[in-house]
Amino acid sequence: MKHTMTFSAHPSVTVLAGPTAVGKGTISTYIRDNYPEVWLSVSATTRNPRPGEVDGVHYFFVGPEKFAELVQDGEMLEWAVVHGQNSYGTIRTKVEEAVAAGKHVLLEIDLQGARQVKENMPEAKFVFLAPPSWDELVRRLIGRGTETPEEQQRRLETAKLELAAESEFDVTIVNDEISRAANELVTLMGLTPHEH
Repeated sequence: MKHTMTFSAHPSVTVLAGPTAVGKGTISTYIRDNYPEVWLSVSATTRNPRPGEVDGVHYFFVGPEKFAELVQDGEMLEWAVVHGQNSYGTIRTKVEEAVAAGKHVLLEIDLQGARQVKENMPEAKFVFLAPPSWDELVRRLIGRGTETPEEQQRRLETAKLELAAESEFDVTIVNDEISRAANELVTLMGLTPHEH
């Protein structure tokens, strides 16, 4: 069932997911820059910090043993091993602390992560970020020019599967224009959008 109203003015957890190259990161960066009242969830990772990255700001940098312990103790709302190397995930207590402090929490994660959060925190709100059209998604995917044709093809196949998951979400927002889509999202979260 699709909701047209806001989720609630009561601080809660909103999950933003969608297909590859749809612009989830761009939307969450816009919200971070324009809506300081939104707490953007910071992932934990086993990889080492890159130059300029700050623990607790960009990621929570934890060793593999600590990460495994968090998973074992049921402390991860969602997690995955990326490219067969490092683990990334969302620490449940960090999210719960932010909600308890009255923050509106936004998790910007991939589809697999969103499904795990749905199992572990079913009361969260789930928003699917969709491209204006399939052609536009292809243009964004190819336009980056950073992947080989084989990689591009693989990502397009993945995107098709990801688009098919739209019905699993509470609401769909079309990312046709960054500020408009971001303002629609914060409205759903129960906040008042800023004037352009």
